[in-house]
Amino acid sequence: MAGEASGDLLAGLLLDGLRRRWPGLEAVGIGGPQMQRRGFEAWWPSDRLAVRGYAEVLRHYRAIVGIRNQLKARLLAEPPDVFIGVDAPDFNLDLEAALKQQGIPTVHFVSPSVWAWRPERVERSRAAPTWCCASSRSRPRCWSGTASARATSGTRWRR
Repeated sequence: MAGEASGDLLAGLLLDGLRRRWPGLEAVGIGGPQMQRRGFEAWWPSDRLAVRGYAEVLRHYRAIVGIRNQLKARLLAEPPDVFIGVDAPDFNLDLEAALKQQGIPTVHFVSPSVWAWRPERVERSRAAPTWCCASSRSRPRCWSGTASARATSGTRWRR
């Protein structure tokens, strides 16, 4: 699930790596053109979630919540091997926590710096997924409490 252009680019690059590892990978959910070029099946285009500022968020709030609820229902009806939310914490954190509670493994790829977050996001993140942060100077690092994890991305992945 990538909700904006930067997440789409990062998820597209991640898809490249995943497909090298698992050539038959099936990836579906919410994504943009970079992901779609790499074989991602977009149930909804990511530009439906790309809103900025309070006024624009309020204008689109019902539609965005509707998409999140529909996505959650589809993923619960047909559970993926793993759900990976790419950035977009306001959309992804609660969704990831709900999926994880139902036994679906989740990864949050590319966390923004904690200083940029509103304080309540830090608390919400503790109950949510495994985290995977990328850096230009190192390989991606993933963690869930004290357990290490492997990275993946998009929304639903099947090997």
